[in-house]
Amino acid sequence: MRWKPLLVLGLLFTAAGCAGTGTVRPAAQTPAQAIEEIRPGIAKGYLQRDQYPDAIRLLPPPPAPGSAAMAADEQAIQQALTLRGTPRWDVASQDTRLGFPEAANVFSCALGFDVSEDHQPALYRLLRRSLTDAGFSTSAVKKHYRRLRPFVVNEQPVCGPGGAGRLTPDAAYPSGHTAAGWTWALILTELAPEKADDILLRGREFGESRVVCNVHWPSDIVAGRMVGSAVVAKLHTNPEFQNDMQTARTEVLSSWEAGLTPTRDCAAEASALSTRQTH
Repeated sequence: MRWKPLLVLGLLFTAAGCAGTGTVRPAAQTPAQAIEEIRPGIAKGYLQRDQYPDAIRLLPPPPAPGSAAMAADEQAIQQALTLRGTPRWDVASQDTRLGFPEAANVFSCALGFDVSEDHQPALYRLLRRSLTDAGFSTSAVKKHYRRLRPFVVNEQPVCGPGGAGRLTPDAAYPSGHTAAGWTWALILTELAPEKADDILLRGREFGESRVVCNVHWPSDIVAGRMVGSAVVAKLHTNPEFQNDMQTARTEVLSSWEAGLTPTRDCAAEASALSTRQTH
């Protein structure tokens, strides 16, 4: 999808009643800093526009109609459509929501605690600001290829609030959600290497949720991961990002030490995510 509507609509999807982390606080906290916004609710990224990865150069074209790669995409989508109405579909629907504070807890089960602006301000800031960088990094290549989304081709339902009406029909390649989720996964594996396998698996499943939702082809997901990886490489050249990473590592350790726990039903999430795709 094009990034502006993706972000604006994502902000509307924050669920009422998103639970906090309880009364226990980490042993050491850094003061929360106001996060600069480029428009209400949308954080300013770390990168300047001319610092975004050149995704048009980095990515191959999407599979051509009639190709073996396109046939594989179509087969995977048909398999994913069988998950409609299952717990995996429900997780995929939840994964559509990129608004904060809800999106801060996509990885809460993998990390072992909820993330909030009060408890882990630097980590929260990293997630919000890097979301913007990842999203904008997909914009040019989406407009370049204008690949149709699966639901346009197969006329089947999509998951998530708002249905297909919230999506740009010809902005499938690459997946912006996947770019954001993989950016987050790579950042979090650096901050919590002790949980790296769980974090990377959740990052993978976050992208696969877009196939389950019938809004992206598998090859869009692979391309989104490539963009996310490139974004993280670029972020490491930014001093503000580096400083936030150092502080966030301390917050992660303090959260574990304080015994914070996720409020999500992690057993149910793990069971739902055990239904795997093949890309």
